[in-house]
Amino acid sequence: MSTTPPPETAAPAGPRPDRGELTDDSGAFGWLRALGPRGRRAFAGAFGGYALDSYDYFTLPLSMVALAAYFGLDSGQTGLFTTVTLVVSAVGGAVAGVVADRIGRVKALMITVVTYAVFTVACGFAPNYETLLVFRALQGLGFGGEWAVGAILVAEYATAKNRGRTLGAIQSSWAVGWGLAVIVYTVVFQFLDDDIAWRVMFWTGALPALLVIYVRRNVHDAPEAAEERRKSADKGSFTAIFKPGLLRTTFFAVLLSTGVKGGYYTLATWVPTYLKSDRGLTVVGTGGHLTFLISGAFIGYLTGGYLTDKLGRKRNITLFAFLSAASILAYTNIPDGANGLLLVLGFPLGFCMSAIFSGFGSFLSELYPAAVRGTGQGFTYNTGRAVGAVFPTMVGFLADSWGVGGALVFGAVGYGLAVLALLGLPETRGRELL
Repeated sequence: MSTTPPPETAAPAGPRPDRGELTDDSGAFGWLRALGPRGRRAFAGAFGGYALDSYDYFTLPLSMVALAAYFGLDSGQTGLFTTVTLVVSAVGGAVAGVVADRIGRVKALMITVVTYAVFTVACGFAPNYETLLVFRALQGLGFGGEWAVGAILVAEYATAKNRGRTLGAIQSSWAVGWGLAVIVYTVVFQFLDDDIAWRVMFWTGALPALLVIYVRRNVHDAPEAAEERRKSADKGSFTAIFKPGLLRTTFFAVLLSTGVKGGYYTLATWVPTYLKSDRGLTVVGTGGHLTFLISGAFIGYLTGGYLTDKLGRKRNITLFAFLSAASILAYTNIPDGANGLLLVLGFPLGFCMSAIFSGFGSFLSELYPAAVRGTGQGFTYNTGRAVGAVFPTMVGFLADSWGVGGALVFGAVGYGLAVLALLGLPETRGRELL
Protein backbone atom coordinates (compact mmCIF):
# COMPACT_ATOMS: atom_id res chain seq x y z
CA MET A 1 0.00 0.00 0.00
CA SER A 2 1.28 3.49 -0.83
CA THR A 3 2.05 5.78 2.07
CA THR A 4 1.23 8.90 0.06
CA PRO A 5 -1.80 10.73 1.51
CA PRO A 6 -4.99 10.07 -0.46
CA PRO A 7 -6.27 12.87 -2.73
CA GLU A 8 -8.87 15.26 -1.42
CA THR A 9 -12.36 14.03 -2.22
CA ALA A 10 -15.86 15.13 -1.40
CA ALA A 11 -17.83 13.34 1.28
CA PRO A 12 -19.76 10.37 -0.18
CA ALA A 13 -23.51 10.64 -0.55
CA GLY A 14 -24.33 7.11 0.59
CA PRO A 15 -23.93 5.29 3.91
CA ARG A 16 -20.61 3.88 5.04
CA PRO A 17 -20.48 0.34 6.46
CA ASP A 18 -18.93 1.45 9.74
CA ARG A 19 -21.80 3.84 10.49
CA GLY A 20 -24.78 1.86 9.25
CA GLU A 21 -27.72 3.73 7.69
CA LEU A 22 -27.26 7.28 6.41
CA THR A 23 -28.17 9.74 9.18
CA ASP A 24 -29.39 13.32 8.92
CA ASP A 25 -26.43 15.48 9.95
CA SER A 26 -28.23 18.82 9.98
CA GLY A 27 -28.72 20.90 13.12
CA ALA A 28 -26.44 21.70 16.03
CA PHE A 29 -25.82 18.04 16.91
CA GLY A 30 -26.03 16.55 13.44
CA TRP A 31 -22.33 15.73 13.57
CA LEU A 32 -23.00 13.51 16.61
CA ARG A 33 -25.94 11.69 14.99
CA ALA A 34 -23.83 11.11 11.87
CA LEU A 35 -21.37 9.01 13.89
CA GLY A 36 -23.95 6.25 14.32
CA PRO A 37 -24.34 4.12 17.49
CA ARG A 38 -20.85 2.60 17.41
CA GLY A 39 -19.27 5.93 16.58
CA ARG A 40 -21.05 7.65 19.46
CA ARG A 41 -19.75 5.02 21.90
CA ALA A 42 -16.25 5.60 20.53
CA PHE A 43 -16.81 9.34 20.98
CA ALA A 44 -17.82 8.82 24.62
CA GLY A 45 -14.73 6.72 25.30
CA ALA A 46 -12.34 9.17 23.66
CA PHE A 47 -14.03 12.19 25.28
CA GLY A 48 -13.77 10.63 28.74
CA GLY A 49 -10.20 9.50 28.18
CA TYR A 50 -9.02 12.93 27.14
CA ALA A 51 -10.91 14.69 29.96
CA LEU A 52 -9.29 12.45 32.56
CA ASP A 53 -5.94 12.79 30.78
CA SER A 54 -6.33 16.55 31.26
CA TYR A 55 -7.36 16.11 34.89
CA ASP A 56 -4.30 14.02 35.67
CA TYR A 57 -2.02 16.45 33.83
CA PHE A 58 -3.24 19.50 35.76
CA THR A 59 -2.73 17.91 39.16
CA LEU A 60 0.88 19.05 38.83
CA PRO A 61 0.60 22.71 37.68
CA LEU A 62 -2.12 23.38 40.26
CA SER A 63 0.04 21.90 43.03
CA MET A 64 3.27 23.55 41.85
CA VAL A 65 3.50 26.22 44.54
CA ALA A 66 2.90 23.66 47.33
CA LEU A 67 5.42 21.25 45.80
CA ALA A 68 8.06 23.96 45.51
CA ALA A 69 7.63 24.85 49.20
CA TYR A 70 7.54 21.21 50.37
CA PHE A 71 10.73 20.16 48.55
CA GLY A 72 12.46 23.57 48.59
CA LEU A 73 12.57 23.96 44.79
CA ASP A 74 13.45 26.95 42.64
CA SER A 75 11.59 27.97 39.46
CA GLY A 76 13.93 26.06 37.19
CA GLN A 77 13.39 22.81 39.10
CA THR A 78 9.61 23.16 39.09
CA GLY A 79 9.66 23.95 35.36
CA LEU A 80 11.63 20.74 34.84
CA PHE A 81 8.61 18.73 36.05
CA THR A 82 6.65 19.86 33.02
CA THR A 83 9.51 19.49 30.57
CA VAL A 84 10.29 15.92 31.68
CA THR A 85 6.60 14.98 31.49
CA LEU A 86 6.26 16.34 27.97
CA VAL A 87 9.56 14.96 26.66
CA VAL A 88 8.72 11.45 27.87
CA SER A 89 5.17 11.89 26.54
CA ALA A 90 6.70 12.19 23.07
CA VAL A 91 8.06 8.67 23.45
CA GLY A 92 4.74 7.44 24.83
CA GLY A 93 2.77 9.12 22.07
CA ALA A 94 4.95 7.81 19.28
CA VAL A 95 4.88 4.27 20.68
CA ALA A 96 1.11 4.44 21.26
CA GLY A 97 0.61 5.45 17.63
CA VAL A 98 2.53 2.40 16.43
CA VAL A 99 0.62 0.17 18.85
CA ALA A 100 -2.70 1.62 17.63
CA ASP A 101 -1.79 0.76 14.03
CA ARG A 102 -0.70 -2.76 14.94
CA ILE A 103 -3.21 -3.98 17.55
CA GLY A 104 -6.07 -1.51 17.12
CA ARG A 105 -7.23 1.87 18.43
CA VAL A 106 -9.33 0.64 21.35
CA LYS A 107 -6.72 -1.66 22.89
CA ALA A 108 -4.11 1.08 22.62
CA LEU A 109 -6.52 3.57 24.22
CA MET A 110 -6.99 1.35 27.27
CA ILE A 111 -3.24 0.88 27.69
CA THR A 112 -2.59 4.63 27.66
CA VAL A 113 -5.37 5.39 30.17
CA VAL A 114 -4.18 2.77 32.66
CA THR A 115 -0.58 4.01 32.35
CA TYR A 116 -1.26 7.67 33.10
CA ALA A 117 -3.65 6.82 35.95
CA VAL A 118 -1.24 4.45 37.74
CA PHE A 119 1.70 6.84 37.69
CA THR A 120 -0.37 9.89 38.63
CA VAL A 121 -1.40 8.07 41.81
CA ALA A 122 2.22 7.01 42.38
CA CYS A 123 3.27 10.69 42.34
CA GLY A 124 1.24 11.17 45.52
CA PHE A 125 3.52 8.72 47.36
CA ALA A 126 6.82 10.27 46.24
CA PRO A 127 9.19 10.79 49.22
CA ASN A 128 11.50 13.26 47.46
CA TYR A 129 11.94 15.47 44.41
CA GLU A 130 13.88 12.91 42.38
CA THR A 131 11.27 10.16 42.84
CA LEU A 132 8.45 12.53 41.98
CA LEU A 133 10.31 13.56 38.83
CA VAL A 134 10.62 9.90 37.76
CA PHE A 135 6.94 9.10 38.46
CA ARG A 136 5.82 12.21 36.61
CA ALA A 137 7.98 11.24 33.65
CA LEU A 138 6.42 7.76 33.57
CA GLN A 139 2.96 9.35 33.76
CA GLY A 140 3.93 11.08 30.53
CA LEU A 141 4.08 7.73 28.70
CA GLY A 142 0.31 7.32 28.96
CA PHE A 143 -0.46 11.03 28.81
CA GLY A 144 1.32 11.34 25.47
CA GLY A 145 -0.49 8.50 23.78
CA GLU A 146 -4.11 8.99 24.80
CA TRP A 147 -5.06 11.96 22.64
CA ALA A 148 -3.56 10.67 19.39
CA VAL A 149 -5.20 7.25 19.78
CA GLY A 150 -8.60 8.60 20.84
CA ALA A 151 -8.65 11.25 18.12
CA ILE A 152 -7.91 8.72 15.38
CA LEU A 153 -10.53 6.32 16.75
CA VAL A 154 -13.24 8.98 16.39
CA ALA A 155 -11.85 10.52 13.17
CA GLU A 156 -12.30 7.17 11.40
CA TYR A 157 -16.01 7.18 12.28
CA ALA A 158 -16.64 10.84 11.39
CA THR A 159 -17.75 12.12 7.98
CA ALA A 160 -15.46 14.45 6.04
CA LYS A 161 -18.10 17.20 6.30
CA ASN A 162 -18.23 17.10 10.11
CA ARG A 163 -14.81 15.81 11.11
CA GLY A 164 -13.52 19.18 12.28
CA ARG A 165 -16.35 19.90 14.70
CA THR A 166 -16.46 16.26 15.86
CA LEU A 167 -12.77 16.30 16.79
CA GLY A 168 -13.19 19.82 18.18
CA ALA A 169 -15.78 18.42 20.57
CA ILE A 170 -13.26 15.75 21.62
CA GLN A 171 -10.71 18.52 22.23
CA SER A 172 -13.23 20.36 24.42
CA SER A 173 -13.00 17.52 26.94
CA TRP A 174 -9.56 18.87 27.84
CA ALA A 175 -11.29 21.94 29.30
CA VAL A 176 -13.75 19.68 31.14
CA GLY A 177 -10.89 17.78 32.81
CA TRP A 178 -9.06 21.03 33.51
CA GLY A 179 -12.17 22.51 35.13
CA LEU A 180 -12.70 19.39 37.26
CA ALA A 181 -9.08 19.58 38.42
CA VAL A 182 -9.52 23.24 39.44
CA ILE A 183 -12.67 22.40 41.42
CA VAL A 184 -10.92 19.56 43.27
CA TYR A 185 -7.83 21.75 43.81
CA THR A 186 -9.92 24.55 45.30
CA VAL A 187 -11.66 22.18 47.72
CA VAL A 188 -8.58 20.15 48.67
CA PHE A 189 -6.25 23.11 49.22
CA GLN A 190 -8.93 25.07 51.05
CA PHE A 191 -9.49 22.37 53.69
CA LEU A 192 -6.15 20.56 53.92
CA ASP A 193 -2.66 21.71 54.77
CA ASP A 194 -0.51 22.22 51.67
CA ASP A 195 1.92 19.50 52.76
CA ILE A 196 -0.78 16.81 52.38
CA ALA A 197 -3.06 18.54 49.88
CA TRP A 198 -0.70 18.06 46.93
CA ARG A 199 -0.54 14.32 47.67
CA VAL A 200 -4.34 14.06 47.76
CA MET A 201 -4.53 15.82 44.39
CA PHE A 202 -2.36 13.14 42.82
CA TRP A 203 -4.27 10.30 44.51
CA THR A 204 -7.52 11.46 42.90
CA GLY A 205 -5.86 10.59 39.59
CA ALA A 206 -7.17 7.03 40.02
CA LEU A 207 -10.51 8.09 38.46
CA PRO A 208 -9.66 6.88 34.90
CA ALA A 209 -9.83 3.24 36.01
CA LEU A 210 -13.63 3.49 35.75
CA LEU A 211 -13.39 4.62 32.13
CA VAL A 212 -11.34 1.56 31.11
CA ILE A 213 -14.23 -0.69 32.14
CA TYR A 214 -16.61 1.22 29.85
CA VAL A 215 -14.21 1.23 26.89
CA ARG A 216 -13.50 -2.49 27.16
CA ARG A 217 -17.21 -3.36 27.11
CA ASN A 218 -18.62 -0.86 24.63
CA VAL A 219 -16.07 0.59 22.19
CA HIS A 220 -14.79 -0.92 18.92
CA ASP A 221 -12.54 0.21 16.07
CA ALA A 222 -14.16 1.52 12.86
CA PRO A 223 -14.46 -1.61 10.64
CA GLU A 224 -13.40 -0.02 7.33
CA ALA A 225 -10.21 1.47 8.70
CA ALA A 226 -9.40 -1.70 10.65
CA GLU A 227 -9.71 -3.76 7.45
CA GLU A 228 -7.48 -1.32 5.57
CA ARG A 229 -4.78 -1.64 8.23
CA ARG A 230 -5.05 -5.41 8.24
CA LYS A 231 -4.27 -5.57 4.50
CA SER A 232 -1.23 -3.28 4.66
CA ALA A 233 2.36 -4.41 5.11
CA ASP A 234 3.32 -0.89 6.27
CA LYS A 235 1.07 -0.74 9.32
CA GLY A 236 2.69 0.77 12.38
CA SER A 237 5.98 1.49 10.59
CA PHE A 238 8.12 4.46 11.65
CA THR A 239 10.15 4.22 8.46
CA ALA A 240 7.00 4.64 6.37
CA ILE A 241 6.34 8.18 7.62
CA PHE A 242 9.88 9.19 6.60
CA LYS A 243 9.66 7.86 3.04
CA PRO A 244 9.71 10.47 0.24
CA GLY A 245 5.92 10.56 -0.05
CA LEU A 246 5.44 11.55 3.60
CA LEU A 247 8.77 13.02 4.76
CA ARG A 248 7.81 16.64 4.03
CA THR A 249 4.46 16.19 5.75
CA THR A 250 6.08 14.67 8.83
CA PHE A 251 8.67 17.45 9.14
CA PHE A 252 6.22 20.34 8.90
CA ALA A 253 3.61 18.62 11.07
CA VAL A 254 6.25 18.30 13.83
CA LEU A 255 7.12 21.99 13.42
CA LEU A 256 3.44 22.96 13.63
CA SER A 257 2.91 20.93 16.77
CA THR A 258 6.08 22.34 18.34
CA GLY A 259 4.90 25.92 17.93
CA VAL A 260 1.36 25.43 19.17
CA LYS A 261 2.38 23.17 22.03
CA GLY A 262 5.18 25.50 23.08
CA GLY A 263 2.76 28.40 23.42
CA TYR A 264 0.04 26.37 25.08
CA TYR A 265 2.11 24.56 27.69
CA THR A 266 3.84 27.78 28.66
CA LEU A 267 0.44 29.16 29.66
CA ALA A 268 -1.03 25.96 31.10
CA THR A 269 2.01 25.41 33.32
CA TRP A 270 2.72 28.92 34.55
CA VAL A 271 -0.57 30.86 34.68
CA PRO A 272 -1.58 29.36 38.09
CA THR A 273 1.83 30.32 39.51
CA TYR A 274 1.61 33.77 37.88
CA LEU A 275 -1.76 34.41 39.50
CA LYS A 276 -0.49 33.44 42.96
CA SER A 277 3.06 34.82 42.90
CA ASP A 278 2.93 37.90 40.64
CA ARG A 279 -0.69 38.90 41.21
CA GLY A 280 -0.93 37.81 44.86
CA LEU A 281 -4.22 35.90 44.55
CA THR A 282 -5.46 33.39 47.14
CA VAL A 283 -6.35 29.78 46.34
CA VAL A 284 -10.02 30.75 45.88
CA GLY A 285 -9.04 33.83 43.86
CA THR A 286 -6.80 31.76 41.60
CA GLY A 287 -9.63 29.25 41.09
CA GLY A 288 -12.00 32.08 40.14
CA HIS A 289 -9.63 33.49 37.52
CA LEU A 290 -8.94 30.02 36.12
CA THR A 291 -12.71 29.51 35.80
CA PHE A 292 -12.84 32.34 33.25
CA LEU A 293 -9.81 30.94 31.45
CA ILE A 294 -11.25 27.42 31.31
CA SER A 295 -14.72 28.61 30.25
CA GLY A 296 -13.10 30.42 27.35
CA ALA A 297 -11.13 27.27 26.53
CA PHE A 298 -14.25 25.08 26.40
CA ILE A 299 -16.10 27.44 24.07
CA GLY A 300 -12.93 27.95 22.05
CA TYR A 301 -12.59 24.23 21.36
CA LEU A 302 -16.16 24.01 20.10
CA THR A 303 -15.94 27.21 18.04
CA GLY A 304 -12.59 26.23 16.56
CA GLY A 305 -14.01 22.85 15.56
CA TYR A 306 -16.85 24.56 13.69
CA LEU A 307 -14.51 27.05 11.99
CA THR A 308 -12.02 24.39 10.91
CA ASP A 309 -14.83 22.85 8.83
CA LYS A 310 -15.96 26.23 7.49
CA LEU A 311 -12.65 28.02 6.92
CA GLY A 312 -10.36 25.04 6.41
CA ARG A 313 -7.67 23.53 8.65
CA LYS A 314 -4.88 25.97 7.80
CA ARG A 315 -6.90 29.18 7.98
CA ASN A 316 -8.32 28.25 11.37
CA ILE A 317 -4.87 27.57 12.83
CA THR A 318 -3.44 30.79 11.33
CA LEU A 319 -6.28 32.93 12.68
CA PHE A 320 -5.97 31.67 16.24
CA ALA A 321 -2.18 31.67 16.24
CA PHE A 322 -2.23 35.44 15.77
CA LEU A 323 -5.05 35.93 18.28
CA SER A 324 -3.33 33.70 20.88
CA ALA A 325 -0.06 35.64 20.64
CA ALA A 326 -1.94 38.94 21.00
CA SER A 327 -3.88 37.60 24.00
CA ILE A 328 -0.68 36.58 25.82
CA LEU A 329 0.79 40.05 25.37
CA ALA A 330 -2.40 41.69 26.64
CA TYR A 331 -2.82 39.34 29.61
CA THR A 332 0.73 39.76 30.90
CA ASN A 333 0.78 43.56 30.57
CA ILE A 334 -2.24 44.35 32.74
CA PRO A 335 -1.27 46.99 35.37
CA ASP A 336 -0.86 45.94 39.00
CA GLY A 337 -4.11 46.16 40.93
CA ALA A 338 -6.31 45.71 37.83
CA ASN A 339 -7.28 42.15 38.77
CA GLY A 340 -10.82 42.72 37.52
CA LEU A 341 -9.45 43.27 34.01
CA LEU A 342 -7.21 40.23 34.49
CA LEU A 343 -10.32 38.21 35.27
CA VAL A 344 -12.14 39.37 32.13
CA LEU A 345 -9.17 38.87 29.78
CA GLY A 346 -8.81 35.28 30.98
CA PHE A 347 -11.80 34.35 28.81
CA PRO A 348 -10.40 35.43 25.40
CA LEU A 349 -6.99 34.03 26.36
CA GLY A 350 -8.49 30.61 27.07
CA PHE A 351 -10.71 30.85 23.98
CA CYS A 352 -7.89 31.60 21.52
CA MET A 353 -5.24 29.23 22.84
CA SER A 354 -7.77 26.36 22.73
CA ALA A 355 -9.53 27.09 19.43
CA ILE A 356 -6.23 26.61 17.62
CA PHE A 357 -6.17 22.96 18.72
CA SER A 358 -9.61 22.08 17.38
CA GLY A 359 -8.32 21.43 13.89
CA PHE A 360 -5.41 19.23 14.99
CA GLY A 361 -7.36 15.99 15.37
CA SER A 362 -8.86 16.18 11.88
CA PHE A 363 -5.83 17.79 10.19
CA LEU A 364 -3.22 15.27 11.36
CA SER A 365 -5.56 12.33 10.74
CA GLU A 366 -6.12 13.49 7.15
CA LEU A 367 -2.41 13.86 6.43
CA TYR A 368 -1.73 10.11 6.75
CA PRO A 369 -3.23 6.91 5.25
CA ALA A 370 -4.90 4.34 7.53
CA ALA A 371 -1.92 1.96 7.84
CA VAL A 372 0.32 4.63 9.43
CA ARG A 373 -2.28 7.10 10.67
CA GLY A 374 -1.61 6.29 14.32
CA THR A 375 2.15 6.30 13.79
CA GLY A 376 2.13 9.59 11.88
CA GLN A 377 -0.22 11.42 14.22
CA GLY A 378 1.35 10.01 17.37
CA PHE A 379 4.86 10.87 16.25
CA THR A 380 4.27 14.38 14.91
CA TYR A 381 1.95 15.56 17.68
CA ASN A 382 4.12 14.23 20.48
CA THR A 383 7.51 15.09 19.04
CA GLY A 384 6.21 18.64 18.78
CA ARG A 385 5.09 18.32 22.39
CA ALA A 386 8.58 17.24 23.47
CA VAL A 387 10.36 20.08 21.68
CA GLY A 388 7.68 22.54 22.77
CA ALA A 389 8.28 21.37 26.34
CA VAL A 390 11.46 23.44 26.35
CA PHE A 391 9.28 26.56 26.52
CA PRO A 392 7.95 26.05 30.11
CA THR A 393 11.47 25.32 31.38
CA MET A 394 12.84 28.47 29.75
CA VAL A 395 10.02 30.43 31.36
CA GLY A 396 10.99 28.88 34.71
CA PHE A 397 14.60 30.02 34.42
CA LEU A 398 13.68 33.44 33.02
CA ALA A 399 11.10 33.96 35.77
CA ASP A 400 13.82 34.45 38.37
CA SER A 401 15.00 37.61 36.61
CA TRP A 402 11.99 38.72 34.52
CA GLY A 403 9.17 37.64 36.79
CA VAL A 404 6.65 34.99 35.72
CA GLY A 405 4.49 37.52 33.87
CA GLY A 406 7.39 38.84 31.78
CA ALA A 407 8.66 35.35 30.98
CA LEU A 408 5.21 34.19 29.81
CA VAL A 409 5.57 36.43 26.74
CA PHE A 410 8.05 33.84 25.45
CA GLY A 411 5.04 31.64 24.67
CA ALA A 412 3.99 34.00 21.87
CA VAL A 413 7.07 32.95 19.89
CA GLY A 414 5.64 29.45 19.54
CA TYR A 415 2.55 30.67 17.71
CA GLY A 416 4.70 32.46 15.14
CA LEU A 417 6.55 29.20 14.52
CA ALA A 418 3.22 27.42 13.92
CA VAL A 419 2.21 29.87 11.18
CA LEU A 420 5.51 29.31 9.38
CA ALA A 421 5.00 25.52 9.52
CA LEU A 422 1.67 25.77 7.68
CA LEU A 423 3.50 26.94 4.55
CA GLY A 424 4.74 23.38 4.06
CA LEU A 425 1.44 21.53 4.61
CA PRO A 426 -1.54 20.96 2.29
CA GLU A 427 -5.15 21.90 3.05
CA THR A 428 -7.09 18.68 3.79
CA ARG A 429 -10.67 19.86 4.40
CA GLY A 430 -13.12 17.43 2.76
CA ARG A 431 -10.66 14.55 2.54
CA GLU A 432 -12.11 11.08 3.21
CA LEU A 433 -10.22 8.66 5.46
CA LEU A 434 -9.55 5.22 3.98
